[in-house]
Amino acid sequence: MVKVNGPPLLAAIDMFDTRQALDQASHFRQQCRIGDINMGDLVVGQREGARLHRVEQLAAVLLSDVQRLAAAAGDQAGHASNGAGHNARMIIDSHAHMISRTTDDYEAIAKAGVVAVIEPAFWLGQPRTNVGSYIDYFAMISGFERFRAGQFGIRHYCTIGLNPKEANNEALSEAVIDALPRFLVKEGVVAMGELGYDEQTPLEDKALRAQIELAKEFSLPIMIHTPHRDKRAGTLRTMDVLKEHKFDPLRCVIDHNNEETIREVRDRGYWCAFSIYPQTKMGSERMAALVESFGPERLIVDSACDWGVSDPLAVAKTARLMAQRGVSADAIHQVVHSNALAVYGLNGEMDEAHWLAPAAIDQRTLYEGNSVLRGGQTPRIEQPGRQVDDLQIR
Repeated sequence: MVKVNGPPLLAAIDMFDTRQALDQASHFRQQCRIGDINMGDLVVGQREGARLHRVEQLAAVLLSDVQRLAAAAGDQAGHASNGAGHNARMIIDSHAHMISRTTDDYEAIAKAGVVAVIEPAFWLGQPRTNVGSYIDYFAMISGFERFRAGQFGIRHYCTIGLNPKEANNEALSEAVIDALPRFLVKEGVVAMGELGYDEQTPLEDKALRAQIELAKEFSLPIMIHTPHRDKRAGTLRTMDVLKEHKFDPLRCVIDHNNEETIREVRDRGYWCAFSIYPQTKMGSERMAALVESFGPERLIVDSACDWGVSDPLAVAKTARLMAQRGVSADAIHQVVHSNALAVYGLNGEMDEAHWLAPAAIDQRTLYEGNSVLRGGQTPRIEQPGRQVDDLQIR
């Protein structure tokens, strides 16, 4: 049985753990249907079938327990009836590469209390070869992906920019930067990003400086990607360049921070974001310790989920851990919601009203003739008014 320790602030479920078990069972049944597993083999087939049946039962019990504990936590804490109380149960994942995620992920994060995501422009896992690839990509994250997220009750925003990794292709870099202005004015674009350094080359520096000036011209905040190698040196260099260009630190998020960069980023007045990415950038335990040590001021927690081994529920799981460790509800709310809204809402494209008074969900709707459904699937149709269920942050 699931046990929730500490203050009754959080009851988000580890949806992936449950879904993995269910997926294993579903895969096994499919194999049986197509003949990959011989059900007549008692040693393999029946034993495996019985084991996966038990997995399904345990997964159902887990889900039931979490729902029950969430309801109990809500009864203990009291259900706030004003806007602030409703708001406190909501999460913004301010760094999520959702084009690489499935519709199951959208459903899971919505259940965990995520109301909005920001999709930063970045590389695709392999180098683009021409500017047309970039133009189509920018059009997708500012167009169809925004529509797709909305079909599952998630408000989707994006940032636009040339990432530092591909800035090293000079011809491509110059063509992309020339194309940026047409996308910087699109609905739902909340910042320029991800900008910064990868290998800290002269071409990366040139692209960063050009895009800082574009951000100033279009009155956009900036999301900075800090390098994975020589992180501290790259982070300090980035802040020095921003200062040279007289860019306001309160309009800039430095992302992918860790213990060696947090103090200087905060001391210089920037928003300090952390990506909860398994075994690499930052873990939930370390993040909770940082919030306890430094407090929530100008700290932001995101998932940076992408096509790699990553978790779109990382923000909800980190919030739960912070609650279990006794971090206040207000501090949790700041690092998973209000701080991101404060900086990414500066240009007016992101507004709390978008999820406090959401549009209806109608999966019969088409985007340029395309649907999120396939033949025979039943569309989800809901009137405006988000349902706050028992699996959200409290």
